[in-house]
Amino acid sequence: MEIPSLRQLVSEQEWQLRVDLAAAYRLVALYGWSDLVFTHISARIPGPEHHFLINPYGMMFDEITASSLVKVDQECNKLLASPFPVNPAGFVIHSCIHEAREDAGCVLHTHSRAGVAVSAQKCGLLPISQQSTFVLASLGYHDYEGVALRDEERPRLKRDLGDKSYLMLRNHGLLVVGKTVPEAFLHMYTFENACRIQIDAQSGGDLVRIDPKILDGLAKVFQQVTAGMGANIAWPALLRKLDRLDPSYRN
Repeated sequence: MEIPSLRQLVSEQEWQLRVDLAAAYRLVALYGWSDLVFTHISARIPGPEHHFLINPYGMMFDEITASSLVKVDQECNKLLASPFPVNPAGFVIHSCIHEAREDAGCVLHTHSRAGVAVSAQKCGLLPISQQSTFVLASLGYHDYEGVALRDEERPRLKRDLGDKSYLMLRNHGLLVVGKTVPEAFLHMYTFENACRIQIDAQSGGDLVRIDPKILDGLAKVFQQVTAGMGANIAWPALLRKLDRLDPSYRN
């Protein structure tokens, strides 16, 4: 599919955001978290306006490029011409979180097999892995209300997320918030692995739970283990991986 480049039509800052967001879509596909065309990653464009980028509905995640991302306002009006629609359910979830959280530079939502499986368990995420401790330190839960098409659900989504970084959507999947695209991706990588580990561990007998006191001070621990770089410790390497496989996400 030939999509004209938008590089000359947007600021350098927006273009870099588009490249990072397109990379995140490709990585979600690469790691097997995508659900055909049915989930979303959105990124807030810096500035006073509530404008953000979201995927063109109908494209597989491994097809998405920087120029194919759709730029919309808070009411889902397109701000640059695009032949693609925006998924209304995705818009309800993502726009309300961007509206409520000024720090929500990126919102990433998946329907992965392990994520949905854990979201359907009454116990939710269990403290049984190192990965789970980072999630549990900032995790909320949102009860299932059907496909997210109704504006009436927005206040409850905002309430249940609060100031947390991770949200388990009951019977639905996983959602994370990050200040940047790299941060949101690393959050989802950790969340997804915590869920996969839980499903695997539950098939093997009695579980050993981590002492709740270990959850204290996890933000400081995270900074230590990433050499103070946060998600940026891994993001350049992930981009190099994509560039080796298929650099067309940059177009």
